[in-house]
Amino acid sequence: MSPCLVLGPLLRYTGATDATVWVETDTAREVCVMVDGSAHRARTFSVEDHHYGLVRISGLRPGSSYEYSVQLDGERAWPEPGYDFPPPRIRTISPDDSLSLAFGSCRVSVPHEPPYTLTKDEDNLGHGRDALYALALRTRSEPPDRWPDALLLLGDQVYADEVSPGALEFIRSQRNPDEPPGVADFEEYTRLYWDSWKEPAIRWLLSTVPSAMIFDDHDVHDDWNTSEAWLKRMRAEPWWEKRITGAFMSYWIYQHLGNLSPEELEEDDLFRKVKNAGDATRVLREFAHKIHREAAGTRWSYHRDFGGVRLIVMDSRAGRVLKEGHRSMLGAEEWAWVEDMATGDFDHLLFGTSLPFLMAPGLHHLEAWNEAVCACAWGRAAARLGERFRQLVDLEHWAAFQSSFHGLAALLGSIASGERSNVRAPASVILLSGDVHHGYLAQADFGDGARSPVYQAVSSPMRNLLGGPERLGLRIGWTRPGEVFGKALARLAGVESPTIRWSLTHDEPWFDNHVSTLKLQGRQASLKVEKAVAEYAGEPSLRPILDRRLA
Repeated sequence: MSPCLVLGPLLRYTGATDATVWVETDTAREVCVMVDGSAHRARTFSVEDHHYGLVRISGLRPGSSYEYSVQLDGERAWPEPGYDFPPPRIRTISPDDSLSLAFGSCRVSVPHEPPYTLTKDEDNLGHGRDALYALALRTRSEPPDRWPDALLLLGDQVYADEVSPGALEFIRSQRNPDEPPGVADFEEYTRLYWDSWKEPAIRWLLSTVPSAMIFDDHDVHDDWNTSEAWLKRMRAEPWWEKRITGAFMSYWIYQHLGNLSPEELEEDDLFRKVKNAGDATRVLREFAHKIHREAAGTRWSYHRDFGGVRLIVMDSRAGRVLKEGHRSMLGAEEWAWVEDMATGDFDHLLFGTSLPFLMAPGLHHLEAWNEAVCACAWGRAAARLGERFRQLVDLEHWAAFQSSFHGLAALLGSIASGERSNVRAPASVILLSGDVHHGYLAQADFGDGARSPVYQAVSSPMRNLLGGPERLGLRIGWTRPGEVFGKALARLAGVESPTIRWSLTHDEPWFDNHVSTLKLQGRQASLKVEKAVAEYAGEPSLRPILDRRLA
């Protein structure tokens, strides 16, 4: 039997002169990526009888475009004969070129045919049409100079609690799928990723547009790391240890490895151990077990540079400090790294964080109030009720970690004022987020000292529509009465109001499945948001919701 790719190739990191390509293969193989007549090789490593390769491609020219192919043990495996898409391509970064960055989050893996869900509903809508799929179809039909330069996936690439069809079929063959915990272990997680990335158009898009990723709660478990009480409750479940271990193992393989530059990979002690082990199951399992118990010391955050643009992707899930009275989104060491990465001269500075920094003002104050109540601002009895309310309505964003909110606000203010630059402040500072299943663009007011505009751009969902009651609650959060009510509650709990203000740049948030594209050139910036709609032939296409100049 000819060697074959189980999944991939995925083009992950792309710099000015190098790139990385990730694959999953059918068995142990030598992976060779052919680029411009040059061969770039790596041996696969195995984890629980799955085989993975990460190949570094070097010696490329800045601002150039190369077709590539993949060989396994010397035999061509990709593109396959009769491939119905353009050849996969690597486009290196030019220091003086423009950047087109597509981003979004929250994408469930369900069929692309009606009713777009696993169960029939009255309006035949289900989860709606897939915005990432629509982006892939459009990109396929366009010339390469119009393709996105990079893709940022801001969480919930897979849904461990809303099991995809392929994973559900596998689980049903092994056990009763109606019993908790949804996806239970590493093997079942691999089926989720296969379902999410196997569709031909998505597979092609990921093979030719470099991607950066970060996890959010559904990649692991709904409401992951909401609070100390939540974590204590989960650790008491008999299935939790196996679930969280499988989640970390699979995340490291399928998402995190490709986030790192080739230089970072060379310095990564775990990656070196995994490659040397051959069968790295034990090595990776011990790592996952340790970081579940000791989050400190493991940094999932990373950065990428695109010429004069820096993207800092912050882990706002795994590295949280949950001790009541000392809650923070990031540990001290990781926060120091973020501050260091945010210091320098950039045309634009981007922060990727799965959870929005700036929420609807009414919701912001509600989350700040709830954190104070849970910390016994109104007594122990109220704290217990507050914890139930926190977990019931997902009060877990930056506003629910007030010390981190104020810390990031201070950092953004110093960046916008030019304090962290030697020459001049960035032309724009933009936070890119997902999670909340509605999208919006808000601008923050940092006062007269700010030289850079600061924006919060939220793009969620790519494919997971909210129901009517949730939409109503989110709309109220942006109204003046909603803000006044939330602020009054927060004051009663002793919470100080933020020193910054923010508001929408448009009439109201949008709730359609959508994808956003940030376009940066020199000191100019613009944001385009497009929703997935049905075409006459049944395939989805993209229709603009917002097109706005930012800088």
